[in-house]
Amino acid sequence: MKSGFVSIVGKPNVGKSTLLNAIIGKKISIVTPKSQTTRNEITGIYNDDESQIIFIDTPGIHKPHNELGEILDKKAYRTIRDCDIALLVIDSSKNFNESDSFIFDHLKFDCELIIVFNKIDETNITLINSLKDKYLHKFNNPKFIEISALEKFNIDSLISLIKTMLPEGPQYYELNQITDKDLRFQVQEIIREKALLKLKDEVPHGVAVLCDDINLNDKNLNIYAKIIVERESQKGIVIGKGGKMIKWLGTASRKEIENLIKRHINLELNVQVVENWRNSSSFLVKIGYR
Repeated sequence: MKSGFVSIVGKPNVGKSTLLNAIIGKKISIVTPKSQTTRNEITGIYNDDESQIIFIDTPGIHKPHNELGEILDKKAYRTIRDCDIALLVIDSSKNFNESDSFIFDHLKFDCELIIVFNKIDETNITLINSLKDKYLHKFNNPKFIEISALEKFNIDSLISLIKTMLPEGPQYYELNQITDKDLRFQVQEIIREKALLKLKDEVPHGVAVLCDDINLNDKNLNIYAKIIVERESQKGIVIGKGGKMIKWLGTASRKEIENLIKRHINLELNVQVVENWRNSSSFLVKIGYR
């Protein structure tokens, strides 16, 4: 059996999470247009008759502006050191810019490297060739592949390429397992995704979600969670006029959680202000970012 660990790295919003979901065939990692949507290493487990490939979706690498940003970058760097293959995902519809230069300055690959030119359906051959030339001169003998994660174009070819580069190895997980994340983590991510998609631009980067408790009581599954914001003004936006926003977030989250676990739940959502939490080491530990 071919088996091993593959890290998915790149800038924010290049399609890393969309790629992971396309590979696994199910929603493993939340996807929104907002940067820093992915804040943890999300593991997706691909199984077929001849291989088990453990993909690790990572936070987008960027120039950090707070302690949380520094932590997210370190998470991505760490997965590169611990993997067999790295997929560096590039948005092939955009010209090389300053944030790409930041990647050049901060990424070093000691493992096998595949550079994945994503969003092939939104670009042209001239731009792709220009990007390939830059990355070919920066990294030592990388493999190139062009895909569209959103359209699921060339995903099978990417899997085939990865298999040729992986060693023979053991089966790390049960064959029916597609992620190592527990229900508590998945609940937090679902709620956070709804908040990122629905809330005004001044709120999302300051939002975190903490699932306080999940318990089975009288045959009902009860979930208690908090949406964390940084300012009182943000709390008002999350609650909304007459509680309209928090009600929408609760209803939308509950429906997706029920679809995930195939049973009815009771979801109780509250909002808590923790000022400047993205620069609070103790709070970052509490909510699992350290």
